[in-house]
Amino acid sequence: MIKATFYYEGEKITGFDISGHAGFAAHGHDIVCAAVSMLVTNTVNSIEVFTDSVTAFHEEESKGAMSLNIREPGEDAELLLKALLLGLESVKKEYGKKYIEIRKSQNHKEV
Repeated sequence: MIKATFYYEGEKITGFDISGHAGFAAHGHDIVCAAVSMLVTNTVNSIEVFTDSVTAFHEEESKGAMSLNIREPGEDAELLLKALLLGLESVKKEYGKKYIEIRKSQNHKEV
């Protein structure tokens, strides 16, 4: 199962931790993992290219783990994080809750 935690400061999303494997299909054929990976990669790349937000990104590919922390997120970065959350919720709705768990937390872990 993929576990995603989105971190908030008040109403603003300030980062996320995403880890695990969906288990939808065999390695290399898992479209749920591929969708999540693409959504996360595009979001991180977009924040780095299109915003002035300072980020700390960490990835452990062998564990299927990615973390992002944004210090003082601007409106553009937060919009991109909201779009990521929407995308993950759409994948969860399409393929089922046994593959993706999404949580929200007010406590942010440093990356």
